[in-house]
Amino acid sequence: MTSTTETGDVTGTRDKDYNLIWYVEACLSNALRLETYVKDAERDKDTEVAELFRKAQADSRKGAELGKKLLRKRLQG
Repeated sequence: MTSTTETGDVTGTRDKDYNLIWYVEACLSNALRLETYVKDAERDKDTEVAELFRKAQADSRKGAELGKKLLRKRLQG
């Protein structure tokens, strides 16, 4: 159950920081999951799908790196 009013009082973490942490984790998790999908497509010799998943994986990695950079900046400031 998600609350739209939680501002850090319950978790001790400001929502925007938590959301950024969640985003980085989701990107990294997606990159890992896509590795399995790439291998599945390669096993079936479906290069078109494998390439799609590789591109999506690269985007997920990029998102994670951008999120980590922003999170690092926010936590240091």
